[in-house]
Amino acid sequence: MTVRIAIPKPTSSDEEYNSRSLPAYVEALEAVGASVVVIEIRQAQQQVAKLLASVKGILLPGSRFDVDPERYGEKPIPECGEADAARTAVDELLLQDAFNLKKPILAICHGMQTLNVWRNGSLIQDLDTDLKTKVNHRPGRTVVEAHAVKIAEGSRLAALLPAGSAFETQVNSSHHQAVRLPGDNLRVTAVSPDDQVIEAMELESANHFVLGVQWHPERTRSESALSRSIFKTFVEAAGVWQPPRVEEPVTVK
Repeated sequence: MTVRIAIPKPTSSDEEYNSRSLPAYVEALEAVGASVVVIEIRQAQQQVAKLLASVKGILLPGSRFDVDPERYGEKPIPECGEADAARTAVDELLLQDAFNLKKPILAICHGMQTLNVWRNGSLIQDLDTDLKTKVNHRPGRTVVEAHAVKIAEGSRLAALLPAGSAFETQVNSSHHQAVRLPGDNLRVTAVSPDDQVIEAMELESANHFVLGVQWHPERTRSESALSRSIFKTFVEAAGVWQPPRVEEPVTVK
């Protein structure tokens, strides 16, 4: 049976961005045997819930919008961009469903930032303002190798590297915000070694696949074995997912 994966449209209002970015996620999932359920942002909650009942995993994609700093207790600085409240609301529905039922989650760029804030973490609102980093984290969509990432040994992500690979690899990059404080039970599993910007996170759980990456593996499947493995492993985890068993009530005689 085909594995059904839910993915929300990247934005609630920018259809040009959606039409440009969404197909790459869909193609990456379909290439490893998944069937994609696209969640329209402005659907009623009841309709979203009905769709979620039929899926075995969720992918939270990137977005051209920023995460609202008030969600992690800060006022926005001038460099912080506009938020997308409707996309946030759908993401939270998907995250709640996935954590309640331990469905696998793959969160990419904005999706990882949303996951982190939903788990009570915080963000750097603008890397240039905060770190004045010399690493260019947004060189453009066509740059395949923007900067290095150092991957933690023993992590889920490290297990996806090709055999014999070093734990440092090159990734693309397209963001100006980043994780500051990791959320509850989220482990940092990759950083940019030149400025220590957090590049990947995983849930500390042996039986719940939750992986977030700050870069865009959907854009580099043809060039990167790691990118292909990220999608393959996520869909494999979704394929073996089963709803948690409801324990039979104890009858007292």
